[in-house]
Amino acid sequence: MQEAQQFKDHQREAKLFRSRVVVMAVFMLLLTSTLVYRYYDLQIVNYEEYATQSDRNRVHVQPVPPTRGLIFDRTGALLADNKASFTLSVVSANPTELNDTIELLKTLVEIAPSDLGKFYKAQKQRRHNLDPVPLRYRLTEDEIARLAVNQHLLDGVEVNAELVRNYPHADTFAHVIGYTGRISEKDVKAFTPEQLRRYSGTHAIGKNGIEASYEDVLLGEVGSQNVETNARGRVMRILDRIDSRQGSDLRLHLDARLQETAVAAMRGRRGAVVAIDVKTGGVLAAVSYPGFDPNLFVTGISYRDYKSLNEDIDTPLFNRFLQAQYPPGSTIKPIIGLAGLHTGFTDVDRAISDRGTFSLPGSSRIWRDWVLARTGGGHGRVDLKTGIAESCDTYFWDLGNRMGIDNISPFGAHFGLGDLTGIDIPHERKGLWPSREWKRAARREAWYPGDTINISIGQGMMLATPLQLAVMTSTIANHGVRHRPQFIQKIGNQIHEPIIEEIFDTKPEYWDAIIGGMEEVMHGARGTARRVSERSEYRMAGKSGTAQVVAIAQNAKYNSALLKERHRDHALFVAFAPVEAPQIAVAVMLENAEGGSSQAAPVARAMMDAHILGYYLKADEFFPPVGFHHAAIIKRANNYIAERKAAREAKAAELAAKAAASSSSRAATTGSGAGNE
Repeated sequence: MQEAQQFKDHQREAKLFRSRVVVMAVFMLLLTSTLVYRYYDLQIVNYEEYATQSDRNRVHVQPVPPTRGLIFDRTGALLADNKASFTLSVVSANPTELNDTIELLKTLVEIAPSDLGKFYKAQKQRRHNLDPVPLRYRLTEDEIARLAVNQHLLDGVEVNAELVRNYPHADTFAHVIGYTGRISEKDVKAFTPEQLRRYSGTHAIGKNGIEASYEDVLLGEVGSQNVETNARGRVMRILDRIDSRQGSDLRLHLDARLQETAVAAMRGRRGAVVAIDVKTGGVLAAVSYPGFDPNLFVTGISYRDYKSLNEDIDTPLFNRFLQAQYPPGSTIKPIIGLAGLHTGFTDVDRAISDRGTFSLPGSSRIWRDWVLARTGGGHGRVDLKTGIAESCDTYFWDLGNRMGIDNISPFGAHFGLGDLTGIDIPHERKGLWPSREWKRAARREAWYPGDTINISIGQGMMLATPLQLAVMTSTIANHGVRHRPQFIQKIGNQIHEPIIEEIFDTKPEYWDAIIGGMEEVMHGARGTARRVSERSEYRMAGKSGTAQVVAIAQNAKYNSALLKERHRDHALFVAFAPVEAPQIAVAVMLENAEGGSSQAAPVARAMMDAHILGYYLKADEFFPPVGFHHAAIIKRANNYIAERKAAREAKAAELAAKAAASSSSRAATTGSGAGNE
């Protein structure tokens, strides 16, 4: 039996093929329709929305930080400028990529743990994920070269040239100019919305001194630019730009030469020197020694450097002329004397007989004048001028006791004592000019007559800053006109006018008596600082002072050899010159230097010689060592004076010779003309 054979059904296969083609065609049509619809939706219906989103991913607005204003001294010397620096910044929104990038960077450049800590803090503060964050400042040429060679491996890494703050005089002006530092998280939290805008793109802010006080005018105005970036945030091109506006420059009353003179004259001793322009209140010099290098803070100080400064026993970060409060000692005796004259408790001619001691009626306590230990006796007959010139404690104990605290306490305010002076840098302390009410409120104690005895010679509870003593001295030189001390002379082209805080009015003869006594300190036969003024070309007025650091028992004598160096008395001196037309007032405070006349007065003389005669010293110039006899500085000043006199005489001789030659020539010409006639 034959098997049945099946033949291929071509008709059926053709029908199946056509069905499949139709299905595929329908499917392709649906896909094409979907694609067309989506294209229509993207390019027509929602074009503006998606175009905007695309631009946001591609085009970014970057702030253009302004150039910080410069700071100059009164002569145009640069005190704070901006120095070009290459900065390594990283742009990354992906934490994994960021960590890999930083690990690679560590193999190419030195990155300290402190740099990383500051980087991560700054990264949290950025306003946009693709904003560059500084990782390292001040790259070296070798580091820049290594980064350039490996640039193809460093997506999101930028090396940009930018300006960072630079202080060419280092520690000489540290406490006045202050410094800028990185903007901290605390700073950002305190910013207003307007400040957030102004500081966008800026990594530094004024932290102290003039940099902080005048931050608004130094900062300038931020600009902006639209840039095109790739997916990793690298800038491909700049589309448009609005330039930033540079901050205003500042010109100060400070004289860099006078500041360096003060540093040289202090000879490395702890203390402060302040010099003020008597006629304007402009601060000509303000030194706190030791200082520090403010450049360390500009891009973020290291933990090691900050610890070294903070733990230094000499406290270089402490601003002594503005914040240190010392008993003013005998430097305030002219004020006590003027108070006695003004209130009628003494007069110019009233005198006492001083035997070197003083005691209150009914009290067994005895106060001993400083001269008693040297001579075994007192000053003899003492009037007001003599009391100031010889710094007679007994005279002022007697006067203070008769006046009483209620007449003394209101008087200090007229001279800027016991309150803020209003100086234009931050963190000033107000000192203490005590009163009966103050003691009751602060110590819950009554006021005792012994308290009055102590403050009448600037001891006890009385405290003053060196700046306040300079303001006091300037006010005396001005016969009661007290200016607000200021560092700023000009902001941009705008002059900063002097500010008069108060005019204390009293009789002219009272001023003559007080200033006459201070002049006798320098030029009198028995003045405490008479040696310092020897052969001076001008007349000066001054007052020495000594401030106790540790108490001495009533029957004990002060013996510096038995005391630790930091327990010895402070040396103070205030002065102004020339007496007939004052230009400069100076306050000097040297910690634990003991002798106001022997140690602090020569510093004041050096400052006045520099300002009046032009005898400036360099900060690192030789100066007589600690314990010098002040004849050493006098010799140097006299040599300078002799040189000036010789130069003047030579110039005069030259002019006389020229005049004689000219006269002879005219005579010859006249004679020739007469003969012709």
